[in-house]
Amino acid sequence: MHAEAGEAEATDWPQIQLLYKILERIAPNPMVTLNRAVALAETEGPPAGLALLATLEADARMAAHHRLYAVRAHLLEKDGDLAAAREDYRRAARMTASLAERRYLEDRAARLDPGPGPGDDRAPESPG
Repeated sequence: MHAEAGEAEATDWPQIQLLYKILERIAPNPMVTLNRAVALAETEGPPAGLALLATLEADARMAAHHRLYAVRAHLLEKDGDLAAAREDYRRAARMTASLAERRYLEDRAARLDPGPGPGDDRAPESPG
């Protein structure tokens, strides 16, 4: 499984997804569903994981939890929606009480910031 894989690419995501699905039936919990969404995204693609995450947005326990937005940001990033991912990373960073997590999430958001464009005051001047 995940901890047994020698490298990330060797992770048995279908098995992890199945185990979370079983756990979800035995002990329904939004955090289990959140984790299953990650595994689902790895096996069926980010849109599938994002669709499952959308079911958690109405759950009051998750709506105020930074992990929902951090996971959604990760899946949006994998799906190529960098602007939405950046905003969700920032939202998750504002919501966490952990300084280390806040820094990590802010770094993830900053990494997705678009560079200066033409005519942007932040653009470096060309050498003379």
